[in-house]
Amino acid sequence: MKQAGFPLGILLLFWVSYVTDFSLILLIKGGALSGTDTYQSLVNKTFGFPGYILLSVLQFLYPFIVDPENVFIGRHFIIGLSTVTFTLPLSLYRNIAKLGKVSLISTGLTTLILGIVMAKAISLGPHIPKTEDAWVFAKPNAIQAVGVMSFAFICHHNSFLVYSSLEEPTVAKWSRLIHMSIVISVFICIFFATCGYLTFTGFTQGDLFENYCRNDDLVTFGRFCYGVTVILTYPMECFVTREVIANVFFGGNLSSVFHIVVTVMVITVATLVSLLIDCLGIVLELNGVLCATPLIFIIPSACYLKLSEEPRTHSDKIMSYVMLPIGAAVMVFGFVMAITNPQDCTHGQEMFYCFPDNFSLTNTSESHIQQTTQLSILNISIFQ
Repeated sequence: MKQAGFPLGILLLFWVSYVTDFSLILLIKGGALSGTDTYQSLVNKTFGFPGYILLSVLQFLYPFIVDPENVFIGRHFIIGLSTVTFTLPLSLYRNIAKLGKVSLISTGLTTLILGIVMAKAISLGPHIPKTEDAWVFAKPNAIQAVGVMSFAFICHHNSFLVYSSLEEPTVAKWSRLIHMSIVISVFICIFFATCGYLTFTGFTQGDLFENYCRNDDLVTFGRFCYGVTVILTYPMECFVTREVIANVFFGGNLSSVFHIVVTVMVITVATLVSLLIDCLGIVLELNGVLCATPLIFIIPSACYLKLSEEPRTHSDKIMSYVMLPIGAAVMVFGFVMAITNPQDCTHGQEMFYCFPDNFSLTNTSESHIQQTTQLSILNISIFQ
């Protein structure tokens, strides 16, 4: 919302969700047309070994670029402890279907976090000064926003794993599942984005939790819930990276020993990355434009266009022809903009409105609002 402009941001969220829905179904259709049952084998059969290597690199890198465990107090210790205690054991499963109940818990916690963000929008939002350009329709950084949105919706890299875990998997059943999942996801994203941006407008950070004050007990509980969702969700990403390693180096099969060794290596490297990086905004942008965009926009469309024998006027082909150049543009320009104009990051430091000397959040008098507005102007340079 901050990068794209609030109205345009809402429209882009709906558009990215529609493209995600379309491309996820396109992937499985491509698998059916080519007689393949993994993303890698689909691309390998369609574009040969070069395409296979490119996709393997994208799928392999995706979990290592993610750093959502931004815990403010003792983050290194907490990340290490949670990794050894929870993430590693869950990642050692061989069957992704066993993570179904874990994912359900994660979804429930996400709903709880959303409730906290909505509650803070009502109680905290009126006390935060609004930036001057808060309500413009569109902003020049909209392409960066598309990259972040793509990151939010990316699940293509484990689509075939999930599809194969269904009872009696069919394209029709997959389509119904995807339609329902994307509808739920887009509304969750819209509520998160809207409530977060309405609360902080131009002061919104790449990690929304960095906007809230440390002494807010309700938000601290929300941070804890968010950390748990990451712990419960990350093993699904590990499944994909491990599958890539198995397919590229071990012919698709890992012995029990190598299964453990590869899993430990993947988790160790990913944990080291998360310990070294504490700025979520740039991570989301780079992951979105470099990995999520080709996995959502480019590769499914390219595979379908090459495999399908439908006429060029078919709706799926028209949509694919549109997605390809748009995805390429988002990838190139989004990367340049992410490097030259990265998102704001406070590195865990308190925002200016959290200090009692600046203003009181319990007093909404006109004089206090004027005072905070003046302070926001003085502090805007910090976030530009």
